[in-house]
Amino acid sequence: MFMALITVFVIASVTTRVGYGRKHRLGLAERGQGRGASQVLANISAASAMAALAIFADHPEGWLIAATAALAEAAADTASSEFGQAVSRRAYLITDFRQVPIGTDGGISIWGTIAGAAAALLVASVATVTHAIPAHWMLPVAAIAVLGMFVDSLLGAWFERRELLNNDAVNFASTAVAALIAVLLYAERHGHYWLT
Repeated sequence: MFMALITVFVIASVTTRVGYGRKHRLGLAERGQGRGASQVLANISAASAMAALAIFADHPEGWLIAATAALAEAAADTASSEFGQAVSRRAYLITDFRQVPIGTDGGISIWGTIAGAAAALLVASVATVTHAIPAHWMLPVAAIAVLGMFVDSLLGAWFERRELLNNDAVNFASTAVAALIAVLLYAERHGHYWLT
Protein backbone atom coordinates (compact mmCIF):
# COMPACT_ATOMS: atom_id res chain seq x y z
CA MET A 1 0.00 0.00 0.00
CA PHE A 2 2.92 2.31 0.69
CA MET A 3 4.11 1.90 -2.90
CA ALA A 4 0.62 2.70 -4.18
CA LEU A 5 0.64 5.85 -2.04
CA ILE A 6 4.06 6.85 -3.37
CA THR A 7 2.73 6.31 -6.90
CA VAL A 8 -0.10 8.77 -6.20
CA PHE A 9 2.39 11.41 -5.09
CA VAL A 10 4.63 10.82 -8.11
CA ILE A 11 1.65 11.13 -10.47
CA ALA A 12 0.57 14.35 -8.76
CA SER A 13 4.09 15.79 -8.93
CA VAL A 14 4.66 14.89 -12.58
CA THR A 15 1.27 15.99 -13.90
CA THR A 16 1.42 19.26 -11.95
CA ARG A 17 4.61 20.14 -13.85
CA VAL A 18 3.21 19.23 -17.28
CA GLY A 19 2.29 22.39 -19.16
CA TYR A 20 2.98 24.56 -16.12
CA GLY A 21 3.52 27.67 -18.24
CA ARG A 22 0.13 27.34 -19.91
CA LYS A 23 -1.61 26.63 -16.61
CA HIS A 24 0.10 29.65 -15.07
CA ARG A 25 -1.09 31.88 -17.92
CA LEU A 26 -4.65 30.57 -17.46
CA GLY A 27 -4.47 31.17 -13.70
CA LEU A 28 -4.81 27.43 -13.01
CA ALA A 29 -1.28 26.52 -11.89
CA GLU A 30 -0.73 24.98 -8.48
CA ARG A 31 0.71 27.52 -6.06
CA GLY A 32 4.49 27.66 -5.79
CA GLN A 33 4.78 25.91 -2.43
CA GLY A 34 2.79 22.90 -3.67
CA ARG A 35 -0.30 21.31 -2.22
CA GLY A 36 -1.29 22.18 1.31
CA ALA A 37 -1.90 19.78 4.17
CA SER A 38 -5.68 20.05 3.76
CA GLN A 39 -5.42 18.99 0.11
CA VAL A 40 -3.23 16.02 0.97
CA LEU A 41 -5.54 14.93 3.80
CA ALA A 42 -8.60 15.29 1.59
CA ASN A 43 -7.04 12.95 -0.96
CA ILE A 44 -5.71 10.23 1.35
CA SER A 45 -8.07 10.22 4.38
CA ALA A 46 -10.51 7.67 2.95
CA ALA A 47 -7.67 5.38 1.86
CA SER A 48 -6.03 5.73 5.27
CA ALA A 49 -9.26 4.77 7.03
CA MET A 50 -9.66 1.68 4.84
CA ALA A 51 -6.02 0.69 5.41
CA ALA A 52 -6.47 1.11 9.17
CA LEU A 53 -9.50 -1.19 9.10
CA ALA A 54 -7.42 -3.73 7.18
CA ILE A 55 -4.81 -3.75 9.95
CA PHE A 56 -7.36 -4.80 12.57
CA ALA A 57 -9.54 -7.04 10.41
CA ASP A 58 -9.26 -10.81 10.33
CA HIS A 59 -10.04 -10.62 6.60
CA PRO A 60 -8.19 -7.51 5.34
CA GLU A 61 -8.40 -8.08 1.58
CA GLY A 62 -11.64 -6.16 1.01
CA TRP A 63 -10.42 -3.17 3.00
CA LEU A 64 -7.14 -3.09 1.07
CA ILE A 65 -9.06 -3.16 -2.20
CA ALA A 66 -11.16 -0.22 -0.96
CA ALA A 67 -8.02 1.66 0.10
CA THR A 68 -6.48 1.09 -3.31
CA ALA A 69 -9.65 2.31 -5.04
CA ALA A 70 -9.55 5.51 -3.00
CA LEU A 71 -5.88 6.10 -3.81
CA ALA A 72 -6.45 5.33 -7.49
CA GLU A 73 -9.32 7.82 -7.56
CA ALA A 74 -7.14 10.52 -6.01
CA ALA A 75 -4.49 9.89 -8.67
CA ALA A 76 -7.08 9.83 -11.45
CA ASP A 77 -8.64 13.10 -10.35
CA THR A 78 -5.29 14.87 -10.04
CA ALA A 79 -3.96 13.57 -13.36
CA SER A 80 -7.18 14.37 -15.21
CA SER A 81 -7.24 17.94 -13.89
CA GLU A 82 -3.56 18.74 -14.31
CA PHE A 83 -2.97 17.02 -17.64
CA GLY A 84 -6.32 18.11 -19.05
CA GLN A 85 -5.65 21.75 -18.20
CA ALA A 86 -2.17 21.48 -19.68
CA VAL A 87 -3.03 20.07 -23.11
CA SER A 88 -6.78 20.30 -23.78
CA ARG A 89 -8.23 22.98 -26.01
CA ARG A 90 -11.83 22.33 -25.00
CA ALA A 91 -13.63 21.24 -21.84
CA TYR A 92 -17.27 20.28 -21.38
CA LEU A 93 -19.45 20.53 -18.29
CA ILE A 94 -20.17 16.98 -17.16
CA THR A 95 -23.83 17.70 -16.41
CA ASP A 96 -24.93 18.93 -19.86
CA PHE A 97 -21.76 18.71 -22.03
CA ARG A 98 -21.84 22.36 -23.01
CA GLN A 99 -18.42 23.83 -23.68
CA VAL A 100 -16.86 25.68 -20.73
CA PRO A 101 -13.47 27.35 -20.16
CA ILE A 102 -10.56 25.07 -19.27
CA GLY A 103 -10.36 24.72 -15.49
CA THR A 104 -14.09 25.17 -14.84
CA ASP A 105 -15.30 23.14 -11.84
CA GLY A 106 -17.12 20.14 -13.26
CA GLY A 107 -15.46 20.48 -16.64
CA ILE A 108 -14.07 17.37 -18.32
CA SER A 109 -11.91 16.86 -21.40
CA ILE A 110 -10.92 13.93 -23.57
CA TRP A 111 -7.21 14.21 -22.71
CA GLY A 112 -7.96 14.70 -19.04
CA THR A 113 -10.17 11.62 -18.99
CA ILE A 114 -7.49 9.54 -20.72
CA ALA A 115 -4.85 10.75 -18.25
CA GLY A 116 -7.12 10.00 -15.31
CA ALA A 117 -7.85 6.48 -16.51
CA ALA A 118 -4.11 5.85 -17.06
CA ALA A 119 -3.29 7.12 -13.56
CA ALA A 120 -5.97 4.91 -12.01
CA LEU A 121 -4.65 1.88 -13.86
CA LEU A 122 -1.08 2.66 -12.83
CA VAL A 123 -1.96 2.84 -9.11
CA ALA A 124 -4.02 -0.35 -9.34
CA SER A 125 -1.14 -2.05 -11.18
CA VAL A 126 1.38 -1.06 -8.53
CA ALA A 127 -0.94 -2.38 -5.81
CA THR A 128 -1.24 -5.64 -7.75
CA VAL A 129 2.50 -6.04 -8.41
CA THR A 130 3.29 -5.41 -4.74
CA HIS A 131 0.60 -7.93 -3.70
CA ALA A 132 -1.53 -5.38 -1.84
CA ILE A 133 -4.53 -6.55 -3.87
CA PRO A 134 -5.20 -9.69 -5.97
CA ALA A 135 -4.46 -9.44 -9.69
CA HIS A 136 -8.09 -10.06 -10.68
CA TRP A 137 -9.07 -6.87 -8.80
CA MET A 138 -6.71 -4.61 -10.76
CA LEU A 139 -9.15 -3.67 -13.54
CA PRO A 140 -12.22 -3.38 -11.27
CA VAL A 141 -10.28 -1.06 -8.94
CA ALA A 142 -9.15 1.09 -11.88
CA ALA A 143 -12.74 1.23 -13.18
CA ILE A 144 -14.06 2.21 -9.75
CA ALA A 145 -11.44 4.97 -9.58
CA VAL A 146 -12.52 6.33 -12.96
CA LEU A 147 -16.13 6.29 -11.79
CA GLY A 148 -15.02 8.20 -8.69
CA MET A 149 -13.24 10.70 -10.93
CA PHE A 150 -16.54 11.40 -12.69
CA VAL A 151 -18.28 11.71 -9.30
CA ASP A 152 -15.68 14.35 -8.45
CA SER A 153 -16.59 16.25 -11.62
CA LEU A 154 -20.31 15.97 -10.85
CA LEU A 155 -19.78 17.29 -7.33
CA GLY A 156 -17.67 20.07 -8.76
CA ALA A 157 -20.43 21.03 -11.20
CA TRP A 158 -23.26 20.77 -8.67
CA PHE A 159 -21.68 22.08 -5.48
CA GLU A 160 -18.23 23.59 -5.97
CA ARG A 161 -19.34 25.95 -8.74
CA ARG A 162 -22.09 27.20 -6.39
CA GLU A 163 -19.56 27.50 -3.55
CA LEU A 164 -21.52 25.01 -1.44
CA LEU A 165 -18.43 22.78 -1.11
CA ASN A 166 -14.75 23.59 -1.48
CA ASN A 167 -12.27 21.53 -3.49
CA ASP A 168 -11.01 19.64 -0.44
CA ALA A 169 -14.52 18.50 0.45
CA VAL A 170 -15.17 17.41 -3.13
CA ASN A 171 -11.90 15.48 -3.24
CA PHE A 172 -12.60 13.74 0.06
CA ALA A 173 -16.13 12.84 -1.02
CA SER A 174 -15.03 11.35 -4.34
CA THR A 175 -12.32 9.20 -2.75
CA ALA A 176 -14.83 8.07 -0.11
CA VAL A 177 -17.33 7.17 -2.84
CA ALA A 178 -14.67 5.09 -4.61
CA ALA A 179 -13.85 3.28 -1.36
CA LEU A 180 -17.54 2.65 -0.66
CA ILE A 181 -18.19 1.27 -4.15
CA ALA A 182 -15.24 -1.10 -3.71
CA VAL A 183 -16.54 -2.24 -0.31
CA LEU A 184 -20.01 -2.88 -1.72
CA LEU A 185 -18.67 -4.73 -4.76
CA TYR A 186 -16.42 -6.89 -2.59
CA ALA A 187 -19.32 -7.62 -0.22
CA GLU A 188 -21.53 -8.58 -3.16
CA ARG A 189 -18.90 -11.04 -4.40
CA HIS A 190 -17.74 -12.45 -1.06
CA GLY A 191 -20.51 -11.91 1.45
CA HIS A 192 -20.10 -10.02 4.69
CA TYR A 193 -17.88 -12.40 6.67
CA TRP A 194 -14.81 -10.28 5.86
CA LEU A 195 -16.14 -7.12 7.53
CA THR A 196 -14.44 -8.12 10.79
